[in-house]
Parts: sequence; structure tokens; C-alpha cells
Amino acid sequence: MKAIMHMDLDTFFVSCERLIDSRLNGKPVLIGGTSDRGVVASCSYEARRFGIHSAMPMRMARQLCPEAIILRGNSGIYSKYSNNVTEIIKEAVPIYEKTSVDEFYADLSGMDQFFGCQKIASELRQKIIHETGLPISFGLSINKTVSKIATGEAKPNNEINIQHGTEKPFLAPLSVKKIPMVGDATYRSLCNLGVKKIKTIQEMPMEVMERVFGKNGISMWKKANGIDNSPVVPYQERKSISTERTFDKDTIDVRKLEGILTAMAENLIFQLRRGNKLTACVTVKLRYSDFQTYTLQKRIPYSASDHTIIPVVLELYRRLYQRRVLVRLIGVRLSHLVEGGHQISLFEDSNMINLYQAMDKIRDRYGDRAIMRASGMEAKSISRWNPFTGEPPPLLANRRR
Repeated sequence: MKAIMHMDLDTFFVSCERLIDSRLNGKPVLIGGTSDRGVVASCSYEARRFGIHSAMPMRMARQLCPEAIILRGNSGIYSKYSNNVTEIIKEAVPIYEKTSVDEFYADLSGMDQFFGCQKIASELRQKIIHETGLPISFGLSINKTVSKIATGEAKPNNEINIQHGTEKPFLAPLSVKKIPMVGDATYRSLCNLGVKKIKTIQEMPMEVMERVFGKNGISMWKKANGIDNSPVVPYQERKSISTERTFDKDTIDVRKLEGILTAMAENLIFQLRRGNKLTACVTVKLRYSDFQTYTLQKRIPYSASDHTIIPVVLELYRRLYQRRVLVRLIGVRLSHLVEGGHQISLFEDSNMINLYQAMDKIRDRYGDRAIMRASGMEAKSISRWNPFTGEPPPLLANRRR
């Protein structure tokens, strides 16, 4: 029998700040962009009572709770605590998956023969709380979907074990918005159909859901009925994506080298966002005309933002390029990748997030190089596929048909 544990650190960014400053305990706290154009990256439960939630414009959050304490946040600190929790989980379970800086799955299947999965999960949670001081909740069931929903019901700082055979009754009274794949648009569509509780989907024929929502309808119906066969994917800490450029003619043109490195980095960062990934390590590679090769890397807080990563790439290049000899090859690698969208980048100005989203939409539709920085225009061939799916960009895919 499968036993899948889902763990989520409660109000992670706020909890980290409270470890640093105990005066924040019990008070409404907002983390995110401090200007009116910023957005809320995380908020305490005290702030949520005022109707505040993540991704809300900071100006609106201030209006709802004028007495809230607003912090810019420190993504470096959050990455450090995330790594501490990861190390504890790594030592305790045979297979775990890190889906973001504050969310994990663990496959405990078979461990019930020794101490019982519930006992092991509870002891792991208590160890994390004791060693890091961070509150964490978990759900335990036979699959990832039910466990994730159970974690949401367990919060704050608690645990729920959904016994085999009770998945459907557990899910039935909950809002359809609790299903992981249901976003705001899908939720509105379901409400328009009069579907607000998961029980209603459970009672509907799967064919009806498919007719209305296509393949997503089938997936939604299965999740509503507690069916999910997706495995816990073992976490690989050193996954990476990279790109290199070998010049037809060795060059010493500094502006050209920096422009091409910028274009390389910009494309790799787009691939990160496209694959819902964050990087924590940047590496630059340089090969001179005499074939001497040098690399330099730097750890950074988890990010998928151009304005965070590109300056690091250029900094590493300038530290690396000391010989003033003709250059034969340059390259960039982003490693230590984890699943995660814009959690960290929510600290940035909301206009910056909107800009990235708009740029990414253009690239998805017209190709990777449809929009780019002027300094990287000389980079004529950077990437032509999605390294996470193996799919070519739209224009190239069309040409191949």
C-alpha cells in the first residue's frame, strides 16, 4: 500500500523572519514589495484574518490592515532555512521530492512494516520543528493529491492522516478550489455550472467533465475522486541547464562577449520560468585560444529573475577574464534547480513580474529570440528547445511539421 507524505512549511517567509525577530510573533506581518506597486509574497495568519493573501497588491493589503508590519524580505535567509529542512528530510526518508523552497513530498511506502508511517511522519515533523524552529504541517495518504489537500486542512502547524478507503468522504465536503489544479479561472467556470463542492464532481460522470474541460476535466475528476498515480520524483540537487558558444574566430571584443553572455543567461532564465524552476547556483565558463579553460561559480538565493541572475553572470565573467587573451568559447550554467514559480520573485515590483510574464508569452508564441535585450543581439544561436520537456519552441516546431 502506498504511503505518500506531503509537507508544507507554514507561512514560511514570515516564520523565518520571526526566528530572527521574536517581536513579530503574534502580529500581522506582510512580506513583499514595500512600495504601493509591490505585491504580498507571504503573510502571517494574523494578517489573513483581514482578508489579505499572497499575490495581493501591497497597497490593498495596507488598506485592509493598516497596522500590519511590512518587511522587504531576505531570500538568502529563506534559502538557508529551506536547505536546512531539506537536509533533515534527506536523512530521514528513502525517497523525497522538493517541489519548492517550502514544500516537499516523501514516499514512505513499506515503512509501515517497521514503525508505522504515521509515527515516522510525526517524528520527522517534530524533528524539523525542534532543529529549525519552523512550524510545518503534513498530510499523509495513498497519493500526492489527497496528501496535499490534507496538508491544507491540517494547517496551521498540525498533521492529518487520511486512512485508505476514506479519501472520497474526506474530499467530498471541501471546496473544488482545494483541488490542486483548479485556479481562479477554472473555479469560476465550475461555479457557473453550479459546482462548488468536490462531492458534486464525484457524483458527475467523468465524460461530462471531459466534455466541458477536455483532458483537464478527466484529471480534475480523478483528483476529486482521490485517484492520483503520479510518483514521488526523487530530488536531484544538482540538476542543471547550460549553453555554450564556440566562436568561428577567436575574439577579444569585450562588449561582444558580454552581450552574448547576457543573451545566453536571458535565454536560460526564460527556460527556468518555462519549466517552473528556480536556480541557486550560477557558473560561467571561459576557454582561451590556447585551450586553457576556466570556470567560476556563485551560489545565489533561489531565483528565476533576469535582474537577479544576469548581473551575477557578468560579475563572474569580469572576475574570470583576466588574461586579456583571445577567447575561443564562453558558456553559462544554472544548477541546483528546484521546482518553483515566482515565490521568491514576488518580492520584486509587480511591474517587473508583469514584464517577465509578457516577455515569456511573446517567446512562447513566436520563439525564444522574439524579444531580447539589445546588448545580446549578436548571439545568433542560443537555445532551440525546452530542456525540461524536450519540445522545440513554437516556430521551430511548426517548421518541422
